[in-house]
Amino acid sequence: MGDLLINLLASVIAGTAVWLTGFLLRRHKLNRARAFFGLTAGASCLLVAARHASSPRESSVHRRDVAALVELATIARECGARADRVGEDQPTGEIGRLTEFCVGGPGGASPRSATHVRAILRGVTYEVFDEEKRRLSFTVGDTEYVFSPETSYVLLARFWGPVGGRPVFFLGGLTAGSNLAGARYLATHHAALHRRFGADRPFALVLRIIEPAAYGTDFTELAADVTDVAFQPVPQPVE
Repeated sequence: MGDLLINLLASVIAGTAVWLTGFLLRRHKLNRARAFFGLTAGASCLLVAARHASSPRESSVHRRDVAALVELATIARECGARADRVGEDQPTGEIGRLTEFCVGGPGGASPRSATHVRAILRGVTYEVFDEEKRRLSFTVGDTEYVFSPETSYVLLARFWGPVGGRPVFFLGGLTAGSNLAGARYLATHHAALHRRFGADRPFALVLRIIEPAAYGTDFTELAADVTDVAFQPVPQPVE
């Protein structure tokens, strides 16, 4: 009888230790994700999506951009936060007030993205698609990343405004499918990105999507870390 009680007590202790270890690991993972995304329990964050460029409706969003927003809203929910979708025609408030996920390249359908590129990602330029050039690309420094049927690209960046606060996550893809690839990469690799950049360092990464027509977003890889050239200082006026 005594041996039975000892074995039972040992099992309880072992089970409790396993449960406690798992709980602490989950709590550590949650706290790390919250720090990386600048989110806290019960907080709000903003989802800003570009208007569907070829749709006549002002509030229309491409279905793959909608899927990207779902991925990002899931990140927020897992951090215990709430995601509020904001249209391009709605005010977002000051940068840094809330964590912001901005989805869409800075073409005519995404003035918010264009503002971020113009004000903060000054080492990046986007080639806006038109019928004559039939070209989609962005350039970081001296390197141009061009869309083709076999390859697409998305710029994934995290940065802060001039007064700090909460971060902005920028997903500026050459296509809506590229935006979705960027959102899924962020959802899958944020722990590795936290180990590399911590919770308070900006980064800018170019992701390459291989054979998107055949593989969708499944074959997405890091093409280049362009952090050093994407963020250029504000030009000083000539005296």
